Amino acid sequence: MTRTTPPTTPRTKRRPTALVSGASIAGPALAHWLNRHGYAVTVVEKARTIRSGGYPVDVRGPALDAVERMGLLPRLRDAHIDLRRLTFLDADGGEITSLHPHAVTGGATGRDLEVRRGDLTDALYTAVRDDVEFLFDDSVDTLDQSGHGVDVTFRSGGSRTFDLVFGADGMHSRTRELVFGPEERFHRYLGHCFAVFTMPNTLGLSHETVMWNTPGRTAALYAVGDDEVHAFLNFARPHPPHDAFGDPQSQRRLVAEVFADAGWKVPDILAALDDTDDLFFDAVSQIRMPRWSSGRVALLGDAAHAPSFLTGQGTSLALIGAYRLAGALADGDHVAGFAAYERGTRDLVSRTQDRVGAGGGTLFPTTAEALERRNERLRALSGG
Repeated sequence: MTRTTPPTTPRTKRRPTALVSGASIAGPALAHWLNRHGYAVTVVEKARTIRSGGYPVDVRGPALDAVERMGLLPRLRDAHIDLRRLTFLDADGGEITSLHPHAVTGGATGRDLEVRRGDLTDALYTAVRDDVEFLFDDSVDTLDQSGHGVDVTFRSGGSRTFDLVFGADGMHSRTRELVFGPEERFHRYLGHCFAVFTMPNTLGLSHETVMWNTPGRTAALYAVGDDEVHAFLNFARPHPPHDAFGDPQSQRRLVAEVFADAGWKVPDILAALDDTDDLFFDAVSQIRMPRWSSGRVALLGDAAHAPSFLTGQGTSLALIGAYRLAGALADGDHVAGFAAYERGTRDLVSRTQDRVGAGGGTLFPTTAEALERRNERLRALSGG
């Protein structure tokens, strides 16, 4: 287990203690703001270190204000990917249309940011690592709430008591399971599965995405630079493939089966899938909960309200939620603070989640008719 512990300084008043589970985006952001409000913060992360790499993420609207207040905006602007072109292909690989990504996403040049996930996590970690304690290669094993705190045992065997505990540990949150019950109670499957991984950039793509579609199937190559691309495979499926979750070989077999007869460059993508060591596979889903706190434990980010990647807002909601949650706890009253956090954030979360219907929406039609309607809209956007 790797620890990073900040230096301690004498204080006349005891600082309230907080444990944050998860060191991706929501966790370090919350740790930063809690520390500013006088909390002694510990972050526990099951990985051995901060995870680098990963697919690109968007930072939009109020989330930009949050990172600016953290002093990270210049660094993130330098890391901006600047995607310049989005090209849609038909079943045979012929071009349907090519347009600027903002025409589809509704983004604003100069206002919204798109960065590699690893660049954002590195920036957040760097901003907070000297002020809070990090426990890497460890995780929460049990939580036991009392009137005066939360007794926590860790996978490593240690145990400690904290005033507050926060679950920022993603869609498949262990904290949520321990406090609120099984994920199935809150999981809303949206009818699709996806796989993401990196592969060589054999097509010479640069700052662009190329997307191939047939009804219920999508293959895309996303080039953030010149050396490698993020391959993305999405497919409709009426029920989640539970037997594939947690088993990379089953995931590879399922994806290969679904795309076995696909055209364009999909055979090359499937060949790269066999060799990749960074496959990420999951269902396209949301987490919907009636409340995000219980006693002295609260959830944020995807653990509380994953909106699915179809919204493009998961990262922004995590950053906004961390800022608002810490602010609501500034006076130390967690009961009032948790309630204020929900009142101030739930409407934004609900509106974001409700933008997605039960399916892939605009980008991933499941019928030939819906795909043609989408293509007509895209041609209209490009003036074609």
